[in-house]
Amino acid sequence: MEVDLQGIIQCMKLGDETGVQTHLQEFNKEFAQCFFFDAEEKDRRKFKKNKVRDYTDSDSDCDEYDQEDRGLILRQNLAVVLLRFMRSGLKGRLLRVSLRTLRILSRDKKVLGPMVTDSSLLTVAKLAGLTTCDACDASDEASVPDSDFYDNIIVSLTEAKVLHCRTDEDEDDVEASNQNEEYPAFDEDAKSDVSNATSGDLDSISWVGSRPSIAEMQRGSSHQKALEQGRKDRRESEEEEEEEEGEGSSGEETQRKEAMKVLCNVVYNSSWAQEKFSALRLMCGLIECLSTSISCSSPSSVQFYELRLMFLITALRPELRTQLQQEGGVSVLTAALESCLEVQWKEQYECVLGPGTPPISLEASQRVIEILKILFNITYSTHRQEPSEDDAALYRHLVALLRVCLMRKCTLSEDTDELQGHTVNLLSALPLQCLDVLLVVPLQPGSEQCHGVNMDCVHTLVQFMERRLESILPPLRDVSQRPEEGSTVKSRLIRLMTHLDTDVKHCAADLIFVLCKENVSRFVKYTGYGNAAGLLATRGLLGGQGPRTTSSDGQYSSDSDSDTEEYRQVKDRINPVTGRVEAEQPDPMEGMTEDEKEEEAKRLIMLFNKLSTGNIIQPMGVDSEGKLVPMSGLRQNSLTEERESGSENDGDTEEGEKN
Repeated sequence: MEVDLQGIIQCMKLGDETGVQTHLQEFNKEFAQCFFFDAEEKDRRKFKKNKVRDYTDSDSDCDEYDQEDRGLILRQNLAVVLLRFMRSGLKGRLLRVSLRTLRILSRDKKVLGPMVTDSSLLTVAKLAGLTTCDACDASDEASVPDSDFYDNIIVSLTEAKVLHCRTDEDEDDVEASNQNEEYPAFDEDAKSDVSNATSGDLDSISWVGSRPSIAEMQRGSSHQKALEQGRKDRRESEEEEEEEEGEGSSGEETQRKEAMKVLCNVVYNSSWAQEKFSALRLMCGLIECLSTSISCSSPSSVQFYELRLMFLITALRPELRTQLQQEGGVSVLTAALESCLEVQWKEQYECVLGPGTPPISLEASQRVIEILKILFNITYSTHRQEPSEDDAALYRHLVALLRVCLMRKCTLSEDTDELQGHTVNLLSALPLQCLDVLLVVPLQPGSEQCHGVNMDCVHTLVQFMERRLESILPPLRDVSQRPEEGSTVKSRLIRLMTHLDTDVKHCAADLIFVLCKENVSRFVKYTGYGNAAGLLATRGLLGGQGPRTTSSDGQYSSDSDSDTEEYRQVKDRINPVTGRVEAEQPDPMEGMTEDEKEEEAKRLIMLFNKLSTGNIIQPMGVDSEGKLVPMSGLRQNSLTEERESGSENDGDTEEGEKN
């Protein structure tokens, strides 16, 4: 279906709002499920272009290829016309239908040109309730009457069609030259927006004139690696929202929701829009909107999209993360979390939780997940800082709510797992001293406990970790007695101690080391020296000095370690490197004379020296600090110490003689 842009413009010129609405509704119905204009069109164009090159006499393929280019130009100019039309003061259902059309168009990166100007962003932000400011360049646009503006669009479309027909035969050469340029995907998309400069729209002209440089686009497009493609909102009903009756609060809510969706799409797809969002200080309006919605008795459906926009912008713009934190974002979001969970407080840091607590609804769980993601964005480095007294109280209040997130179920099991995952992420970002709230809850009947301490949260965290381990590791096929082999949580964690991901490896080793009360001998006993060597080398404990690290302030129970009878029976036969009982191996020196043993030893020494001098291997040793260092360094240090010791002794002798 091709956009009947000329029909839409004619209806706009005549003031036929019913006609405009009918045209836009047809477009919305046709493209409602079209989520990736850019990717789909690029694949089709590449396929069709290859066919054109192979079959140069195929007129139908060339025609279809031209229609795709024309469709892009029509969508670009439809966005221009809609933004101009919405600034004329649209209201009611027509405004909502227009916003829905703009939202569908905002999924296409190549159509974003007219949407990322100051006036366009302010227009949509005003409809979303984020600002009361008018478009900053409206005065320039007022110099072009509506009739002339729409006529210019039609003329530019005609000229673009003629120009495209003339340059079609040279397109292959242009494509070949462009392939030699290493531009990012967003830059290629932005080039197509140059066609808007001939549309007569002042916004698009100003955008083309102030486009960011290629280097800026490269920096700005890096967010595509950090954010995954969003999934379709499951809360959307199948019924089209523009069919809703009434012009009351429900109509205004739908309008704000559609405008928020447009902003989410534009911010996600355009690094230029992200910079504009920051420059126009729209974060202040977003914080105010969220604070207002929290105070309402029943949250509106717009709140989810306010949170989604806040997550996107804090994930993509560091300065906005800082701004949100400085303007009390943690406090606002904590209040929003408390409102979504509908908690009842029992004590200062204890919420009512019981068997009769209902599961978190689908709508509430989605809002809670967005809140947790935003909180992580603005607090991810807090665990490295010493919080003030007020901040510590705020974080403890937040941790008490996070305990609810861990212990309560959602309507859907997959939502429960996702909610717990984001809760764990946020807990890892908060100051460690504030996490004691998870354990100070009094024991309840059926609670998991250890030495009289409520361990329900710890038990839930271990269960969550076990589920995540199952999703990471492949099925176990070979069962043996090594510490890292088996189906227990301990075995899985030990396997992760040699994982390729450095962060995973260190976290797994640190956890087991803490569970072993930071005792080196116990750590080696449970994991084997081969698995433990990485952490011991990092902490300077390879020499085994000291029962635990001196920098640890952890409070542990008694170090007494009662070995089982089974362990005592095989203790002397355990290989300390592998951590298991090895089968007895024959003595390789058996039957050799003393001279033959000496010759074998010399041969081995020569082989090691040869490998060492050829830099194939580097002999290592443990220094006085328990760290691995090259053997050459150890020898030099030893000689230096001997010389220093000798000079000190000589000095003492001379003094003795003088005395």
